[in-house]
Amino acid sequence: MCGSSGNIRRIMMAAYRLNMVTSGDYAFFNIEIFSGTSENNKPWYNVSDTDENNDMARKAYEALLTVTTRKPTGDHYKNFSAQVKQIAEDEFGYRYEEGNVNPYVAGFFEGVLVYAAALNSTLKNGGSIKDGRDIIKHMWNRTFDANVGPPWFTGNISIDARGDRKADYELLDMNSQTAIFETVATYYGESESLEFTGNISWPGGRPPRDQPICGFDGSLCPEATGPWSIVTGLLGLLVVAMAVGSVFIYRHYKLEADLASMTWRIAWEDVELTEDTQRGKFGSKFSLGKISSNSNASVDSLVDNRQVFIRTGRYKGVTVAIKRLYKERIEVDRPTLIQLKRLKDLQFDHLVHFIGVCLEPKPYCALFTEYCPKGSLQDILENDDVQLDSMFKMSLMHDIVKGMAFLHSSEIRTHGNLKSSNCVVDSRFVLKITDFGLHMLDERDKNFNPDSYAYWRRKLWTAPEILRSANPPPEGSQRADVYSFAIIVHEIIYRLGVFYVKNEDLSPQQIVENVKNGGYQPFRPSTEDEVAEEEVMQMMRRCWAEEPMERPDFHQLKTIIRRLNRDNESGNILDNLLSRMEQYANNLEALVQERTADYLEEKRRCEELLYQLLPKSVASQLIAGKSVVAETYDCVTIYFSDIVGFTALSAQSTPLQVVDLLNDLYTRFDAIIENFDVYKVETIGDAYMVVSGLPMRNGTQHCREIANMSLALLREVETFTIRHRPEDKLKLRIGMHTGPCVAGVVGLKMPRYCLFGDTVNTASRMESNGLPLRIHVSPATQKMLSEHYPSFRLELRGEIEMKGKGRVTTYWLQGKFEEDV
Repeated sequence: MCGSSGNIRRIMMAAYRLNMVTSGDYAFFNIEIFSGTSENNKPWYNVSDTDENNDMARKAYEALLTVTTRKPTGDHYKNFSAQVKQIAEDEFGYRYEEGNVNPYVAGFFEGVLVYAAALNSTLKNGGSIKDGRDIIKHMWNRTFDANVGPPWFTGNISIDARGDRKADYELLDMNSQTAIFETVATYYGESESLEFTGNISWPGGRPPRDQPICGFDGSLCPEATGPWSIVTGLLGLLVVAMAVGSVFIYRHYKLEADLASMTWRIAWEDVELTEDTQRGKFGSKFSLGKISSNSNASVDSLVDNRQVFIRTGRYKGVTVAIKRLYKERIEVDRPTLIQLKRLKDLQFDHLVHFIGVCLEPKPYCALFTEYCPKGSLQDILENDDVQLDSMFKMSLMHDIVKGMAFLHSSEIRTHGNLKSSNCVVDSRFVLKITDFGLHMLDERDKNFNPDSYAYWRRKLWTAPEILRSANPPPEGSQRADVYSFAIIVHEIIYRLGVFYVKNEDLSPQQIVENVKNGGYQPFRPSTEDEVAEEEVMQMMRRCWAEEPMERPDFHQLKTIIRRLNRDNESGNILDNLLSRMEQYANNLEALVQERTADYLEEKRRCEELLYQLLPKSVASQLIAGKSVVAETYDCVTIYFSDIVGFTALSAQSTPLQVVDLLNDLYTRFDAIIENFDVYKVETIGDAYMVVSGLPMRNGTQHCREIANMSLALLREVETFTIRHRPEDKLKLRIGMHTGPCVAGVVGLKMPRYCLFGDTVNTASRMESNGLPLRIHVSPATQKMLSEHYPSFRLELRGEIEMKGKGRVTTYWLQGKFEEDV
């Protein structure tokens, strides 16, 4: 093991409880890096723990051996330690404990001496002080003699040809009489020799076996003979069969429970239909065909040159897209149930989230999915006002590839109907794929007239092997999806519509028949005018190859696209998002004013969200591109609270009920704390943490603000009703403490504004040592309230034992005599 002393102690105590220490079957080795600290003598002892636990830890450590670097000895090291101690006391006012200084201090000192010796050798041989490689060569494959030159503390220093020092190590074992770890063996790296200076106290009186008597798989045990061996074998097989059967039974019932729950089922009563469906500013070249095939809107929906994309509504407070299913009645059989469950469980950034299905035919059966307000890729490509550069085009292709690669590796396996109208763009200009996985529910194709324009146009993205099949699979195939992707790539590159053929005026039916016929030179869109990089054109041609097995899969395409798009991969997600937004806004010359207003509104919402996640002063610095430096605050007041009995309540509730409970409670808490000069740091489960006095300093008012807020929250929780358990009452336990702390932003992904210092720990201890429906106040907070805000009514609780603090006199905050000013 290699870890902190606290973690090693916890591991050893856990091993003791599992009887791994006293059995003699196990021994534990600890790699201790900082061997010079005083706690290494008795690492099992924890001053803040109970005597019972310390006694258990001592017994556990009898099975532990520690490997560490050899501590230097001799007069040179003692003199060096004395000089370091004197300098520390004279110049920094720091007094060392008894004993020598940490060997790592001496190690740094010797490192400087080794560098100096190598530098002297380099200069003596005509080298340069700036040539680091040359200096290093004079260190490697060399021994610095302890009897020559400076006083080496650890004896000869030998460095091999690879630059590694041949170090010395010690093996420490605990003396059962003194409970102190002592050296029992020493390894000398230069001579590669091992010297024992004591006896190792193995648990069980002997070293553990390197393998069990019967081996790890039981193969070393003698085979049993006779009728009993047959019975034993049969019993063993029976036990294995029962275990495997139990697993399958559990999985079976869990699947059946998930299928029976039908979390995807939606009733029309729960949907609020929007009066105006989302409209795009300009219609496309194929608006008439698009509306008739992709929505329930009619031709009359084309008003003022604006196109309706899809019907929308509000479901559980979220805008959803509503797609009509052209089926009078839906019978949900078992395969459909399984497919619906798979769709509900599918979550990915580049796949439209499936929300549910309405099986009621009044007014019609419908499919509900995530709503993407920017419309489909087809709408964007056919809008001449949108100018797309190569970076934007590659980004669109990359989004499709990532979405399809994930879909193909999921349980859905295929799309079967991939085309540009089924690639939609959300409000962040991220492309997502939709209309997959539920071919058995939509009988729209049966309602199309085989002689109609729309019927044949829908097949322009279909692979030739699917077109030739007498009974094509409705779910298609993975290689057919790659072909469809190639047709979309051609649309993106040329922006001349689907399956553009130069100097030809072919109908969709003629194009489909030509593709179906195949031949020596299969019929494909025109590529004479190459408007993209050669690598992109080659990728597109490979994807629409006549032979399906010659087409790359989407995982291969991810590698290809990533290589082609490597210049666009630089920067973080926010940079990429802002770049897309800027590109989109700059290109819409006819819609500059409208799009700019949308952009500013989106920016305002992002900033508001950021201001809710981080303090406004900190968020403003991040928006301005400045680094946020951690700041020290001389005095703040920190509030901690949690719900007593929350674990038991959670065990008796479903996860959704627990989420609803916490959301209801903390929504009311958040509304209350808005009335005070405080900042909510975070909520973790049922824990609620608030601070006053930062990031904006407010003198001594922070203790008053936290005290008033605590009383308000306590009053609120007394009247709070749990929705799913109205007969139960929540019991809040509150603690508060005043003192200094440091605050700063931690992390780059999902940055958090965190507080550090003993004040945070003490405030948490005040909460954990408090009582339900009481406000526990530390002496520091009580003193400040009494001196500056005497209107608060405080009651002496008395002395309590607090972990890491000893005995502390604390108080209860009862209320107020009168409002302070």
